[in-house]
Formats: sequence, C-alpha cells, structure tokens
Amino acid sequence: MSKLDINRFMDENYKVSDFSHLHWSGTFQQYLDLVTENPKITRNAFQRVHDMIMSYGSTTYTEYKKEVVRYHFFDDPIQNGKDAVFGIDVHLMKLVNFFKSAAAGYGTEKRVLLLHGPVGSAKSSISRMIKKGIEHYARTDAGALFTFEWFDETESDILGGAKIFPSPMHEEPLKLLPVEVRKQFLEEINKGRKDGHKINIKGEVCPADRYILGEYLKKYNGDWKKVLNHVRVKRLLLSEKDRIGIGTFQPKDEKNQDSTELTGDINYRKIAQYGSDSDPRAFNFDGEFNIANRGIVEFIEMLKLDVAFLYDLLGASQEQSIKPKKFSQTDIDEVILGHTNEPEFRKLQSNEFMEALRDRTVKIDVPYITRLDQEVKIYQKDFNAERIPHVHIAPHTIEMAATWSILTRLEEPKKSDLTKLQKLKLYNGKTLPGYNEDNVKELRKEAIREGLEGISPRYIQDKLSNSLVKNGHVGCLNPFMVFNELESGLKHHGLINSPEQLDHYREMLAIARQEYEDTVKNDVQKAISVDESAIQTLCANYIDNVKAYTQKEKIRNKYSNKLEDADERFMRSIEEKIDIPESRKDDFRREIMNYIGALAIEGKVFDYKMNERLHRALELKLFEDQKDSIKLTTIISKVVDKETQEKIDVVKSRLIKNHGYCEICATDALNFVASIFAKGDSAKS
Repeated sequence: MSKLDINRFMDENYKVSDFSHLHWSGTFQQYLDLVTENPKITRNAFQRVHDMIMSYGSTTYTEYKKEVVRYHFFDDPIQNGKDAVFGIDVHLMKLVNFFKSAAAGYGTEKRVLLLHGPVGSAKSSISRMIKKGIEHYARTDAGALFTFEWFDETESDILGGAKIFPSPMHEEPLKLLPVEVRKQFLEEINKGRKDGHKINIKGEVCPADRYILGEYLKKYNGDWKKVLNHVRVKRLLLSEKDRIGIGTFQPKDEKNQDSTELTGDINYRKIAQYGSDSDPRAFNFDGEFNIANRGIVEFIEMLKLDVAFLYDLLGASQEQSIKPKKFSQTDIDEVILGHTNEPEFRKLQSNEFMEALRDRTVKIDVPYITRLDQEVKIYQKDFNAERIPHVHIAPHTIEMAATWSILTRLEEPKKSDLTKLQKLKLYNGKTLPGYNEDNVKELRKEAIREGLEGISPRYIQDKLSNSLVKNGHVGCLNPFMVFNELESGLKHHGLINSPEQLDHYREMLAIARQEYEDTVKNDVQKAISVDESAIQTLCANYIDNVKAYTQKEKIRNKYSNKLEDADERFMRSIEEKIDIPESRKDDFRREIMNYIGALAIEGKVFDYKMNERLHRALELKLFEDQKDSIKLTTIISKVVDKETQEKIDVVKSRLIKNHGYCEICATDALNFVASIFAKGDSAKS
C-alpha cells in the first residue's frame, strides 16, 4: 500500500481560496456596496428559509384530481437522502406555504410553527433537514448573510479592554443605522427596485451592541461616521454545532432548568470587571433564543416545556422580541419551530390557560404514510443491496412489512363491500371496479384520523434489523422471517395499550400474510406460464369466441373445419379465474369487444397486456393448464424424476431472472407454493 502524502492530498482537495471567500470581512461601506449589488443578503430568517427550500426546485403532479407539489428539498439532497421524507407531500406543501406567507410578511412570521403527529412520523427529520438546509445555504453565495464585530486597537474600556468584541447576537449590520435616518436611507437604496427583494431594517441591535454604539457616540460627540471606524462587517456562517444562528432546546428536569437557558444569564466573572450586573457586556447572550438570532430555534417536544418557558415563547413569536434578565425587550429575527406528539397536543387543547399559545401557533400535521409505495421507500433507504451486501432480501419482504404497517393506520372503510386491503391498494393507485378517483378522494375525506395512529416506521425498521441479525447466516431474508419477528415483538410493544389493539394488529398481520401468499403464488404462476406465444394464442382463441358470442355468429373449428357455437365452457374457464360471475359474463364480454372496437377506430391493435384483468385471467388459465405437466406438488416429496426436476429448474431460473429471487428464496417460494397446492389437492380428495 502506497503512503499518503498529506501535502499533495490537501493541495488537490482543499482550496484556501474557498476558506477566504467564506470568511470575508470588510468595512461598512464595502458591505453597503454588496447590499446594493445583491439586496437578498439582508433577508430575514423566514425569507431565507423559504428561498432555501425553493432553491432545490419542485415537481408538480396530480393525485385524485388535485395538483400536488413535491419540493425536492425534502428528498434531502444535502446528505443523499439520509433524512428524506416521503408520502406526505400535501402536508409539506402546507409547511412551505407557511414559510411563503411569513416571508411575504402576511402574519405567520409572528407564529410558532408546530409540527404535530404520532411518534416516528418524520417530525424530527423535517426539523433536522430545515436546520442543516439553512446551515448549508448560508455557505453558498445565494444564501450569504453578514454580521459585524467591534474592534479597537487601543484596547479601550468601551470593549472591556479587548481589541475585538463580536456582536453577541450576530446582528444585521444595517441595524447600526440611527432610527431617525432609516426611512430616507431605505427610500434611497430601494429607489428603482421594481423586481426582487426590497431592503428593510427592523428592530434595534441587542443591549451589548447598543451600549457600545452609545459609548462610541459619546466619545466622538455624536459623529456616527467615526463610530464606523470601529465596525468590521464579516460573513456569518450558521452552524448548529458552533451554536451560531441555529439553536435546539429540549425539556429536562424542571428543577435544573430555568428561562435563562432561553434568554441568557449574567456572567458573574465579568461583574468585577464592569462593576455592575446590569452592564450588558457582563451578560452572556447565549440562551437558545439569543444564539438562534438570524436563523432558527427548534423546540423538541415543545409542549412538555414548563409553563414559564411557554410564556417566553409567546413574546418571542408575537412580538418577535425576548426579555433577557435585567434588560429591556430585545428584538430577534428567527424561525421558532416546535414539534409534539398527539397526547401532548390534546393536553394543550384541553388547557384553557394555554389559549394564548394556541392562538399564536400554526399547527402542521405530520401523519404516518398511507401510500404503500412511499412507505417502502423509507425502508429501502436502509435495507438494500448496497447497505447490506452479504444478505439477499427476498422480493416482497420490505413491501409486506410496509403493507402491514399501513393496514394498522387505516380506518375501517364505511362501505361494506370494501376491505382494508382493497382500500390500501386504491390509495396506492390501483384500480378496482366501481371506484374512480372521486371515490378514493371521498374515502380519504371521511377518514379524519387516518395516519395519526398505528404502527410506527421505527418499529418496522427495528424488526427488520432484528430479522437480519437472527437470520443473516442463512444468506437470504424472506417475508416469513420478518412476519415472525413483527408478531413476536408486539407482546412487548410500548405503545400498545389494550388487548383490543393487540388483537387488531395481529388481525392485520394475518391479512398481510395472506396477501404475501397470493403474491408469491402469482410469481410462481407467472414463472410457469411465462410463454408469451402461448398466452397470445390463448387470448386470440378467447377473443374469437367472445366475438362470435356477442355478435351471435358461429366460429370455425380449426380441427374439424366445421362452424360451431362459441365455446361457452372455454370462455367461462378463463372468466372464472378473475371471479366474473355468470350474471356478469355478458357485460364483461361486451366491455372487451367495445374496447377492441374503440382501439380499431384509433388505428390501434388490441394487446392482452392493455387489460390488466384479462391478462391475469389468461396467466391463471395457462398456469392451470401447465401446472400438472410440471407436477409442482412433487417438489415437497423427496423423490423427483429427472424430467420434472428439469422443468422445476427452468421455473426457478425464471424466478431468479425475472422476479429478483436468489437460489435460496426461489427454492423457498416453490416449496411454499407447492405445499399450498398439495393442501388444495388433499382437500379436494
């Protein structure tokens, strides 16, 4: 192995110029030149978050006749999808609309944004993404923002004997402008700006900056221009780890926590230096509200906070100011983002003393996913061939775990002819006779609490992990292993609080097991009846008979060359495979012929794959005709003749090539399906 030359490596991979660009500093005038050229650097926190989300672009699609926007930011492009959120685009649209409204100054900037939903529903992931998104955005030219620091080569008493005194709350440099000249300044700098961002200055600097500004004005007899000689503007890089512009607050033991954790506290070591505990230079502006200025503060499990903290939230949201100990109201510019679960939110609703907080809160629901293909994406992030190269995950394993989780979240359909599994399939974009987009939309509307209860994705992830640990030595993880792990874990599930709920979850698991049985049978049937030409021949024969039947014509027997009636027995043998009753056969046959006629008018030729139900019926019919020639049930016996074994090997190779099975799970699937047919045969006899 060759040695690594660190100097060469750094020269090739690290650019000092990038560091210099991100750590720009200059005079107030140079900053004004930057502002004139790009006024967006003066945006407030809400405007910056909104622009950051929009910078990643979006895609629009239609679902149930409603236009839905998918914002690409929620795919987590910053960390290659680590915190990506799927399946709740409608709710994420409401979240982005909140920021859009706040950015425009329509009032929501004076509200606490509260993400509400059950445990494990991606509230924390959304918060984490917004925090790291704004941190990353601040390091780009599009998201650049600036603050200032005081400097004095004489180490004067104004800065407490220090040469440099950074603005403790990372204030916007334009806030140093005297209030009495701001109106004229904004009129002049915004003159002629018809499009784009208009510069605005809101509020005053923090008490420490205000004190230093006042002292320098005294020193220079009110000459503000001379004060600027002590101001150095610099690029502000937001960082959660460095507690710059991004704060996070988590409830702890009430005895060890007070409101100074939000608004800062006196630095007792500096009282001797400055002579007073009311000197703002002797105050640590390091509470979460202080350090989050210009960015975002996250309140984890917000409604578990002590009441005293909630009062601080009221002022911070509505007045956009905080009250540090011994100082006047201090302006802040930050997004206040909280999240909470269902029981805590119900407590807020029932507490009449919290009416003021409820009035200042915008609640965005973050429910569990109820669309199967989106739920599957969550687990595929962690359980895939790239992350787990040593264990093959059998087809449908993740899909079946996701099916069960969604079944536990769905409300019972009010229509008696619709099962929960059918409802799940409708939500996932499948079609069912008698149900169109309007019906599905109605189903969603009537299920008010759908997605707010049920099994959490975390439980599925934990059980998939357990299954891998227990069965990794086998080399293949299949649905049976996962089903067993899911069921055994229910007895110790911390969020199951009644025997009825446990029974319900087990019942849904039985439905998921049955669905897998049907799915794996379907795979094996397809592998056996994969012969395209045989299906086409069968289809042509069926269409000829249906045409003769519907038009009351005779059909020529290809063997005897005689004209005969349509073969009713043959047609019914196909139609019965997809449960078309005797009473509906005429309607089904007319639908097929009308469809073929409509295609002919458009100059198109009918293909059996165009009609999903007919395609399935033909596959099942062909399978029925061929399965005996393969003698599938002999697989479970110990003696298999050479000819049958060759046919079984062909089916197995098709499962591997066409359906994603490996040698292990293909054998398991064939054995399982063979046992089902063996039971069926024994039941018949």
